Amino acid sequence: MVSLPFQYSLPHSQFQKMGLDFFTKKPYSPPSWASHLNPIPSHTFSLGNLTTPIHKWNLPNLPNNTEVWLKRDDLSGVQLSGNKVRKLEFLLAEAVEQGADCIIIIGGIQSNHCRATAVAARYLNLDSYLILRTSKVSDQDPGLTGNLLVERLVGAHVELISETEYAKIGSVALTNQLKEKLISEGRKPYVIPVGGSNSLGTWGYIEAIREIEQQLETGNADLKFDDIVVPCGSGATVAGLSLGSWLSSLKAKVHAFSVCDDPDYFHDFVQSLLDGLEAGVDSRDIATIQNAKGMGYAISTQEELKFIKDIAAATGIVLDPVYSGKGAYGLLKDMSEHPEKWEGRKILFIHTGGLLGLYEKAEQMASLVGNWRRMDVPESVPREDGIGKMF
Repeated sequence: MVSLPFQYSLPHSQFQKMGLDFFTKKPYSPPSWASHLNPIPSHTFSLGNLTTPIHKWNLPNLPNNTEVWLKRDDLSGVQLSGNKVRKLEFLLAEAVEQGADCIIIIGGIQSNHCRATAVAARYLNLDSYLILRTSKVSDQDPGLTGNLLVERLVGAHVELISETEYAKIGSVALTNQLKEKLISEGRKPYVIPVGGSNSLGTWGYIEAIREIEQQLETGNADLKFDDIVVPCGSGATVAGLSLGSWLSSLKAKVHAFSVCDDPDYFHDFVQSLLDGLEAGVDSRDIATIQNAKGMGYAISTQEELKFIKDIAAATGIVLDPVYSGKGAYGLLKDMSEHPEKWEGRKILFIHTGGLLGLYEKAEQMASLVGNWRRMDVPESVPREDGIGKMF
């Protein structure tokens, strides 16, 4: 069982201001507009640097009178950055409540969720077991690129599975097999599904909608978003955003760009998450999902990578190649092909993080970022003998 860092008697709001509620478990009360959902989580852990900022995103070549704003969930932490931490606040609270001593998670070799889970688990003194899908030979060291480096630094146990075996066996069977093995060894594992996407994880982005509501009320009451746009990789982020927006005062249309499976699959999966909360709404009525997977999950074309580079150079916002990059690429492509659909609208794009995934694309991107040269120093500039001064 995890021991909390400390007990406190100051009002909780005061601790929030001081930042002293980090890593603490606290009772959860849902927004009033979501209080009819069932089940409601009993507790949550404070794991993310929330509230994340919202600011205008000065993208080039937008349709007439269109504004795009950014919700910076990539700033929800460093090791824990991205949308995953919002789900983990609920999932790990349940794990601790159930007396777990380790966490099982499954995903791709550069899974942001696996990295975030490994870090968060270590924060809470829980071991983590990662089943990672790889296209390479699974009996070779997977290396230390991107998310893998962080996972291995925090002591995660990495189990490799080939993409072929993964496809034949499936994520549920694989996690169950590891769960039974750990139980036989006397451990108490808690299994988190792919991407943290179950009905409990959906609460992370129901809560994010409350956060956005409060930001608009306190920061700019005249700003109202017509649309919320988000990449979709496992489903719970879309489910939480769309349900929360529909129930709350926001009433923004949610548009998701899928980066792996097809839109029909995600509509059905999001529906299962909504049904798990007894929401009583059809996923197709509260969200639209478009295909943006391109050549496949985590596979980037040169055009997509050039887009990421161009957006970074134009706006200073660095997108990841798996989620936010494909989502933004899909959005701007749709704007270019159907400008009338977006003209005059105020759009909130959810930046879901994933910066570490860029490191795996470094070789692919090398030809796109060749802006360097050796500095020419004229002979007339005085030199000192030896190594000289560094500062």
